[in-house]
Amino acid sequence: MKHPADFEAEARAKVRQMSVTEKAALMSGSGFWHLQPLPQYGLAKVMVADGPHGLRKQGGDVDNMGLQTSVPATCFPPAVTLASTWNRALLAEVGAAIGRECQKENVSVVLGPGVNIKRSPLCGRNFEYYSEDPYLAGELATQFINGVQGTGIGTSLKHFAANNQEAQRMVVDTLVDRRALFEIYLPAFETAVTRAQPWTLMCAYNRLNGSYCSEHEELLSDILRDRWGFKGLVMTDWGAVNDRPRGIAAGLELEMPSSGGMNDALAVAAVNAGRLSMAVLERAACRVAALNLAAQKLAAPVEVDFDAHHALARRAAGEGAVLLKNEGDILPLQKTGTLAVIGAFAATPRFQGAGSSQVNATQTDKPLDAFRAVLGAENVFYAAGFEAEHAKRDIALIDEAVATASKADQAVLMVGLPPLFEAEGFDRTHLHMPEQLDALVKAVLAANPKTVIVLSNGAPIAMPWVDAAAAILELYLAGQAGAGALVDLLFGEIAPSGKLAETFPLVLADMPVQENFANHKRQIIYREGLNVGYRYFVSHDKPVLFSFGHGLSYTQFSYSDVSVAGDFAGRDTHIEVRLTVQNTGRRAGAEIVQLYVRDVESTAYRPDRELKGFEKVHLQSGESQQVSMVLDWRAFAYFDVTLDDWDVEPGEFEILLGASSTDIRETIRIAVPDDGRNQTRLHETPYVVMGDAQLTALGLRLSAPEAIKPYHANTTLADIRHKWLGRRLIALVFKMARATLSPTTGSPVQRKMREEMLLSMRLSTVRNMSQGALTPKRFDLLLHALNHQWIGFIV
Repeated sequence: MKHPADFEAEARAKVRQMSVTEKAALMSGSGFWHLQPLPQYGLAKVMVADGPHGLRKQGGDVDNMGLQTSVPATCFPPAVTLASTWNRALLAEVGAAIGRECQKENVSVVLGPGVNIKRSPLCGRNFEYYSEDPYLAGELATQFINGVQGTGIGTSLKHFAANNQEAQRMVVDTLVDRRALFEIYLPAFETAVTRAQPWTLMCAYNRLNGSYCSEHEELLSDILRDRWGFKGLVMTDWGAVNDRPRGIAAGLELEMPSSGGMNDALAVAAVNAGRLSMAVLERAACRVAALNLAAQKLAAPVEVDFDAHHALARRAAGEGAVLLKNEGDILPLQKTGTLAVIGAFAATPRFQGAGSSQVNATQTDKPLDAFRAVLGAENVFYAAGFEAEHAKRDIALIDEAVATASKADQAVLMVGLPPLFEAEGFDRTHLHMPEQLDALVKAVLAANPKTVIVLSNGAPIAMPWVDAAAAILELYLAGQAGAGALVDLLFGEIAPSGKLAETFPLVLADMPVQENFANHKRQIIYREGLNVGYRYFVSHDKPVLFSFGHGLSYTQFSYSDVSVAGDFAGRDTHIEVRLTVQNTGRRAGAEIVQLYVRDVESTAYRPDRELKGFEKVHLQSGESQQVSMVLDWRAFAYFDVTLDDWDVEPGEFEILLGASSTDIRETIRIAVPDDGRNQTRLHETPYVVMGDAQLTALGLRLSAPEAIKPYHANTTLADIRHKWLGRRLIALVFKMARATLSPTTGSPVQRKMREEMLLSMRLSTVRNMSQGALTPKRFDLLLHALNHQWIGFIV
């Protein structure tokens, strides 16, 4: 399939005919969702739209918060659920389906996927991201991108880089040591760029090691283009520009949304003053023009089979659900007798996250209806148990649920996290479900031990009742067809095959990242380094609630006949690992074989094991299949800060094959020969969190966080909410937001999202989005007034 890079020659010819003003105008959006049209050069008003798990095309042109109604589209399971399928081919299928829906709606670029690492389970946007593991995230993103772009629709890989929390996301400076940056936070981007070449890449709001990502030259040019060979264009997240000319010089091409010409004028002025070269401006304009041409020439409107897409969404939800526990084989359920269905999510399903990814589903299946269709309405008893939006304490609802569970032969209890407790724009503050839900679970389990717990949530939760529960199914956020997938799973039409793409910790205090997560207004230091997710827990023998890679089935699998072919040959290494997997149970199922690599002895600190391969195999009862996985040189490498490059130490490595990160079935050793180099290596001692000296040795320059006062362009609205002038400005911004959003924005989660997102905006973003109303002079006067610098008014 063609790529915008294929149109660069034609784009260059057009750009050379343009004036400086036209070139600059080309590099900012037209409104919220379109590229700037220049019809005199054959460049149209090309549209982009949100949609990592389904198209979110809005009829209006004013809202990127997910608060306004969008056209109906298939709501596939979000990334958290798709990741737990561990199914590369399925990700490509979902991507292709979303691409076709984009074609139907004349949308040229879908803004996704998101591959940010799940550094903490509390990040409010984790449901939009794949995994805590960069290898898994990169593999799945690659397939999703290939699926979308195979239809002639572009993608936007996001958010580049180290965007791992919602708190203060517009201004926070994430300080990450060089090893952790290259081994944890960049590899998923690298894999997707080098193997799928997304049409666009979206830079994050935050700073990285002192520089805003929108003007980070090392990120956007040195790493992205020089190291990885990226051929597409770099665009901003909405409102992420800090200094537009500096961003262009660093490698930023497209600003979204429009600044009303304000930042275009700054770029023109920089060129005229010699601060920005014409060649750099033309290079950036050429990449935008090439995207525009590709969008026009590759567009091919199609008819969409929404019923087929709904069926695909159901299959994806079924493969993404993870059976966490099934003591006494309580599952699958019997299709006879009575069933108590408890939990408001049965009647009002929680099937996607809230925010810019929120899809207006073509249809929404309800679990309660699906249960009644299987057993008959007369055999299904329902009790809400909690109120779906707030989940406030209500003993009467618990009593009703207990009575309902007591009179049924079997019970299904649907709980999790209501949307008010996790959404874009804010982070969670703890791991627990609302108090009402934990109390409900305990009471219902006591009333009916044959209760199956079904969880609907976008991130790990604490389970203080886990020992009392016989069966727990992590449904995650299952998309619009999740109800059908749920009954398929619970009644045994399909066997669960999903596995966790993240660790469920026992308690939050066990995670070293929590000392430095979302708790400082301007700076977060990633002192845990490589100790993210399972890498920490397996390296330090720390128990968890459920391990990375864990997931049960209704059948069993054995591993045997492990062998290794090929020799270590430096950067040309090609080692094939083979094993036989057999379904030893009584029914069909699928196993996900996971391959981890361990450096037995290393001078550098390395996690005890790292995922470097996986395969999902579907087997009938008694069937065997040989599974093959290939390891390249990078599978054994670590990032050596003394070389500023990847390197492999000689010595022994172990290849671990298992059903999860802690359920290792087979181990085999290979030797990496000494290549004769006298490499000076940095000797690192094991750590949980690092002090300043260790971080400095790993290439991190520690700096003081940005001051909040005196107030400046990067001050947030939240920073000035206590001042009279600040309150007036905030009221004006909120009034403008209310005027542009549809009247359907009254739910508690929507109100909370809007408040958090608007208060996190920088003053410079408010200026840019004012469409010229807040002129440079007025903006300067505003800052003078906020800082009580009255002389500024006189001058």
